[in-house]
Amino acid sequence: MKKLLFSIVMIALTNFAIGQELRLNTYGGYVFKDQFDSYFSNSSFFDGTIQDGFRWGVGLEYHIPQRGAIELQYLRQDTNAPTIYQDGGIFDGELQQTDFDLAINWIMINGTKYIPVNETVEPFVGAGIGMGIFGVMNPDNGRSSTETKFAWNFRGGSNFWVAENVAIRLQASLFSAVQSLGGGLYFGTGGVGAGLNSYSSLFQFGFDGGIVFRIPQGQ
Repeated sequence: MKKLLFSIVMIALTNFAIGQELRLNTYGGYVFKDQFDSYFSNSSFFDGTIQDGFRWGVGLEYHIPQRGAIELQYLRQDTNAPTIYQDGGIFDGELQQTDFDLAINWIMINGTKYIPVNETVEPFVGAGIGMGIFGVMNPDNGRSSTETKFAWNFRGGSNFWVAENVAIRLQASLFSAVQSLGGGLYFGTGGVGAGLNSYSSLFQFGFDGGIVFRIPQGQ
């Protein structure tokens, strides 16, 4: 994945040098809550909620007029995940509860189709694949861990050009990381033990706004 990301950046810079267009996209927006759970025996389960909050990021986009664009994107959210869990095999059914500190990082390669209406309004739809990097810390004991999982997204919105090289960007998006949250990440850092090893996928819906900067050629 790292080699692929590097290759896309180099291709974009090479093509930009021979006459294509680069854009710098900035992002800031609101992400809704998402519940995750797994019940894998009568006395072993976890059930938690990733809290809503602010997400920010940046993207470097190689734009081909009338055809579309490829973007290398990074997004970050710092939030909490209050979680209830139980493992009958270790604690004889004792119910545990922790409010974990959670850092969510998305590194994505996005393909975007632009449908210009006029010189000002530029609607788009797109999708991407990449990786979600999840850092979790248990405030009860200070232990932390990081997991990296395959991720995908869909998005749609519009750019509104307010100057030749500056636009306001509004969009809605759905991000997901498959089997990203669960025993191996949370409870391995919480001192519960190896008995909780099931996973739950993450789905995050959000609204983003931002500024788009078209990088003039020759600068």
